[in-house]
Amino acid sequence: MTSQRKDGASHYARGKVFAVAPMIDWTDTRCRFLHRQLSQHALLYTEMIVADAIIHGKRDKLLDYHPQEHPVALQLGGSDPGKLAEAVRIAADYGYDEINLNVGCPSDRVQSGTFGACLMREPETVAACVEAMKAVATVPVTVKCRIGVDDQEPDAVLPDFIVRMVAAGADAVWIHARKAWLQGLSPKENREVPPLDYQLAYRMKQEFPDLFIGINGGITDLDQADEHLKHMDGVMLGRAAYHNSSILAEVDHRIYGAPSRDFDQRALRDAMMAYAEDYIAKGGRLNHVTRHMVGLFQGLPGARRFRQILSSDATKPGAGCEVIAAAFDAIDFERAPAAIDA
Repeated sequence: MTSQRKDGASHYARGKVFAVAPMIDWTDTRCRFLHRQLSQHALLYTEMIVADAIIHGKRDKLLDYHPQEHPVALQLGGSDPGKLAEAVRIAADYGYDEINLNVGCPSDRVQSGTFGACLMREPETVAACVEAMKAVATVPVTVKCRIGVDDQEPDAVLPDFIVRMVAAGADAVWIHARKAWLQGLSPKENREVPPLDYQLAYRMKQEFPDLFIGINGGITDLDQADEHLKHMDGVMLGRAAYHNSSILAEVDHRIYGAPSRDFDQRALRDAMMAYAEDYIAKGGRLNHVTRHMVGLFQGLPGARRFRQILSSDATKPGAGCEVIAAAFDAIDFERAPAAIDA
């Protein structure tokens, strides 16, 4: 079963954008369904999916998702323009709202396939890929990049890279405002060790005022997001939004100006129970859903017990959606601070 977009209007034409970053092994369709229950407007991304896998693999397993996830972007990995264009053609039937090219992942596995962050050394290849994707896409084609790799000088590399992306027709560039060190640092270290250079990202927005440019890297809360949005078109949170996903409940009001509303824990519980029940009926396991929920309710009374229930009981053979109900019952919402109100 394929999913269709809600409408043809680009999320980039509607003002500032808040996004949850694509994260391998984390932002699968079950994670994105949860995040959509918390924010109706945040832009959600798939995990990176390699173009070859889409061309030769099980397409529905890789590409299908719940219709509630919109707006949702598909992130592709690859460096062959023809293969990426073919992957875009295939993905068109699934109704994604955006196609994004990964030029930022520093893992050894990605490097061995000659894509991800190592492509910062080959901007002409990236431009050719974007041009080929744009030629067949019916939705925005975007790029997520680093400010450079290894001994590159970001002040020289990044402006040239963006010039090439604009010429190739990219609709947006998301900048992870750190270098990536391809040798000597693990992927985790590459998210923490190289220094952040937000000012360089800000300068890129000044130099390319007509291009949507978003910022990513080291952003941990919505106060920081608000500050970045004074300079940038979009802001992207990764692990902070995953590990403390309740902050997404504030996004619609804080970022998009939607009316403030009380957090409806019963509606969230019921939605996740119904989703889990359907997923299990189709052959899935409960913990595939609940592992993404552990980051809810950080700091609230009962949060530790909530995590314990989801982490232990959900993995037991035959575990059903009643585990989710038990976990929610562990939270004392009556004593929850006002901060949980969105």
